[in-house]
Amino acid sequence: MHTDENKRMFFFLMALAVICAAGFQGWHTLLNNFAVEVVGVTGRQMGMIQGVREIPGFLSLLVIYLLLIIREHRLAALSLVLMGAGISLTGILSSYYGLVVTTLIMSFGFHYYQTLNQSLTLQYFSTIQAPLVLGRMRALAAAANLTVGALVFGLSYLMDYAWMFCVIGLAVTAAALWCLLYDPSSKHVVPQRKRMILRAKYWLYYFLQLLSGARRQVFVAFAVFLLVQKFKFTIREITVLFFLNNIINYFLSPLIARAINRYGERKVLSLEYFALIIVFIVYAFTDSKAVVAVMYILDFIFFNFSMAIQSFFQKIADPRDIAPSMAVGFTINHIVAVIVPVIGGVAWMVDYKIPFMGGAALSACSLMLVQFIRTEKPV
Repeated sequence: MHTDENKRMFFFLMALAVICAAGFQGWHTLLNNFAVEVVGVTGRQMGMIQGVREIPGFLSLLVIYLLLIIREHRLAALSLVLMGAGISLTGILSSYYGLVVTTLIMSFGFHYYQTLNQSLTLQYFSTIQAPLVLGRMRALAAAANLTVGALVFGLSYLMDYAWMFCVIGLAVTAAALWCLLYDPSSKHVVPQRKRMILRAKYWLYYFLQLLSGARRQVFVAFAVFLLVQKFKFTIREITVLFFLNNIINYFLSPLIARAINRYGERKVLSLEYFALIIVFIVYAFTDSKAVVAVMYILDFIFFNFSMAIQSFFQKIADPRDIAPSMAVGFTINHIVAVIVPVIGGVAWMVDYKIPFMGGAALSACSLMLVQFIRTEKPV
């Protein structure tokens, strides 16, 4: 193992993780209140916006072909440049269709970065190291989220939404441009196949990604919207929840990574999916503002368990398949995720409980599937 080269990639991945988390946290913290208070979107329109946000994830396969003309680490940095541009424009184009366009721009950068981030991690680090690196990235991302949360909380007294989106977006773009000057790559890493890879032996990974994408969209599209619309959470209350989430996850993410190494992916993912069944059911039926806030925090915590899907794939994969398979996995993750927010938005208009009961059903399916995981513990 080439320790110095791994250290360079570790530093690079940590920097990009912080930049991405800061940008997405700022955008996501502001979005729902901006959409409701300024743009005046309905539940159906929010579902459409969130559906559009997942289209770039569905097109993650294109990453394979972009890698024919640009190196993987540079494409990761450029993806965050694009993400920053989308965030900057969000407050300026303050209409429903403006939100659709800026969300699409931001999302192309976000999803392509996520695909490349996972690919580089699994290529450069061993089956023991990879979960720990993923956990460390999530911990640092949580710290970045806290910083941005404090920034949003303070700026909300001084600026309108347009200025806040602009400040956050320009900061992301500038930091990502700086990362373009850094080269953490190594000639010793196994060369990746530059074509689409679909293999029968990866079937379980594909199905877990499919269900994960659908289930996650119920949370992303409707959990905060539920807090804002039904329970009347203000932007400052939402920011406080983000603070609590990230303080907890700063400490828990490394522990979750170590739990994956100690107990294995099957046990960790089983705990996640069992807990999420309960969380989604409570979302649907509680009338308590305090209870729904606790469910939101638990949902956020258990999302971090999903890193076990990547570590499971690393253990069963041909090392040459990692980059194309991460792109395929992201596309599969978003096949259903593109339409779930749209369908959920329509269902919301009938009864807001329906999307959350759907999330519980998806979690139950995932719980059954992970029982098929069979991997050796890393040595």
